[in-house]
Amino acid sequence: MISSKRPRTCRNFTVDSDLFDVLPDDLLIHLLSRLAASASSPSDLLNLLLTCKRLNRLVLNPMVLCKAGPKAFAVRMRNWSDSAHRFLKRCVDAGNSEASYTLGMIRFYCLRNRGSGASLMAKAAIKSHAPALYSLAVIQFNGSGGSKSDKDLQAGVALCARAAFLGHVDALRELGHCLQDGYGVRQNSDEGRRLLVQANARELATVLLSSSSTWQQQRHNQSGNLPDLTATRCSLLSDFGCNVPAPEPHPVNLFLREWFESEGEVAARVGLRLCSHSGCGRGETRPHEFRRCSVCGTVNYCSRGCQAQDWKVRHKEECTTVQRWRDEDANNAGEMFGIVEEEVEDANNIVGIV
Repeated sequence: MISSKRPRTCRNFTVDSDLFDVLPDDLLIHLLSRLAASASSPSDLLNLLLTCKRLNRLVLNPMVLCKAGPKAFAVRMRNWSDSAHRFLKRCVDAGNSEASYTLGMIRFYCLRNRGSGASLMAKAAIKSHAPALYSLAVIQFNGSGGSKSDKDLQAGVALCARAAFLGHVDALRELGHCLQDGYGVRQNSDEGRRLLVQANARELATVLLSSSSTWQQQRHNQSGNLPDLTATRCSLLSDFGCNVPAPEPHPVNLFLREWFESEGEVAARVGLRLCSHSGCGRGETRPHEFRRCSVCGTVNYCSRGCQAQDWKVRHKEECTTVQRWRDEDANNAGEMFGIVEEEVEDANNIVGIV
């Protein structure tokens, strides 16, 4: 028997209907939040803003802005503008910790608005943002934005301890050195050594997990073999960390470096230097703020974490001790000899930061 029932159809649907218009805002906000969190560049959000009025309105919803990830704020120095500043401020108002940290660093080190910058970083630190906690610790250790007498070593140690608890490797290494040297805290060499080993182990584990993920992806694509992990072998007892590839810098650190380099002549006239670690970008806020390598005196660092990273990447091959020999009867009076230290484990005996 043939059924006489007619198929059910949507009453509101016509051939000319746009299905996008019938999607609820809640669903779109959820999808846009996921996209903002995984954005690989600011253009991902910018393209959405330019698509249509509805998407423009929904992308600027606080529920979307508060989920934006660090790469969504990876603006380059040449593209910095008032509109970029306003967008970051809007994300800060939405409660985005990454935006608070990024804008805080830019205001503190680039725009020289020290109070506002520190306040924004503190706002992120309250929400357990580890990089913000560590940056505030570096400011306290160096007395950045003030005079040398404004250093607060105990506050720096406390901020480092909190960042280390949240898994920040550079903060953990900094805390280990503080305990070893009695810098801002009662000296405890054994505990300091334990924290340094723990920092090295975390650093190595991160690289090995990353390498394992890469190998699994290659295996899924049926290309390549297990990556050679022998390059990551090193002594976990090193004060300078494992000899592994440097982690990807935070986008705001790259922005700081570009900003400082663009004002290089002005900074040089007033005697301000950039941290020698290429992935840092912090510049001095007063002359001779950062500590120099006591062996060669040609590099300077804002922190022990930057020293450790730069030692592995570059400075290990460049650091030399300079000796001037004066002999009235010799033809080579005043000749300089460089002695390059090759072993990372022995480097702590000859390299220090003054």
